[in-house]
Amino acid sequence: MQSLSRRSMLKLSLGTAIAAPAILKHTRVYAADFTLKYANNAPMTHPLTVRITEAAEAIRKETGGKVDLRVFPNNQLGGDTDMLSQLRAGALDFFTLSPMILSTLVPKAAISGVGFAFKGYDHVWSAMDGELGDYVRAQIERGGLHPFPKIFDNGFRQISSSTRTIKTPDDLKSFKIRVPPSPMWTSMFQGFGAAPLTINFAEVYSALQTKIADGQENPLVTINSAKLYEVQKYVAKTNHMWDGFWFLSNRASWAKLPAEVRKVIEDQITAAAMKQRVDVAALNDSLEKDLTAKGIAFNSVDAAAFQNKLQSAGFYKEWQGKFGEAAWALLQKSAGRAL
Repeated sequence: MQSLSRRSMLKLSLGTAIAAPAILKHTRVYAADFTLKYANNAPMTHPLTVRITEAAEAIRKETGGKVDLRVFPNNQLGGDTDMLSQLRAGALDFFTLSPMILSTLVPKAAISGVGFAFKGYDHVWSAMDGELGDYVRAQIERGGLHPFPKIFDNGFRQISSSTRTIKTPDDLKSFKIRVPPSPMWTSMFQGFGAAPLTINFAEVYSALQTKIADGQENPLVTINSAKLYEVQKYVAKTNHMWDGFWFLSNRASWAKLPAEVRKVIEDQITAAAMKQRVDVAALNDSLEKDLTAKGIAFNSVDAAAFQNKLQSAGFYKEWQGKFGEAAWALLQKSAGRAL
């Protein structure tokens, strides 16, 4: 939430065209005119937190200290659903969230997470930086939030387990798997015959440690940064879903900021997103070796067998109906495989 000093209020009363450039040209003599809060569910070492922390410092420098973007990582301000509520209420200015969890508010945001849709990153970025991303951002705007132009990367998701190796769809029968609070995640794992449990990420480690859940699914970056390897034994390289982080703002707070301030923030966050994508790709190339050294046993799967199982369970037909023909056509255009 923004806070204005008496000095900046006087400047703003003269009109945004005069006030905004003045804010950007000031040196760091006075306290910040705009104190803004950003939160996420990622650990301090996750590329998402690292790059946004860097962006916050760049924003402070570029605005001469007049914009103070404060970073609250690692669920410091609550779980995903709590922070989404705070964002909508204006208690938070910015929040990064998976499109899948965002779908509890904006149902069609989940289209980027359809199981086994994208064959690789070429297809992901073609979609999310193109027509499909434009479509999703328009849906988010209608939901009362402002999404930034570039989505951050969370990576392709893999299935981990403490009890069994997951090699075929049948291995998921009755498997107690933690999933985030999103209807599509629940629907997909029900299609495999698993027993999905909706648990906020802040509680995942303890749920696995206490055997409330047998396993979970996340990108390798998250499995490593959240130390889930301490409570899991196996990882199946399923690549069953690509996931990202939309950088979201409270629309009312965003609209109140001067245009020049908005531009600085948007430019720096966009630059952070592009750097973070490179970080995640590089980490994914090295993490299998690192996690193996920490005791994780990896195995590959036949993705076609899992996709066929979802097809026969009616998963794609169900979600095509929910998203509608126009949105589904955009997904198919860039997905890289028939659904």
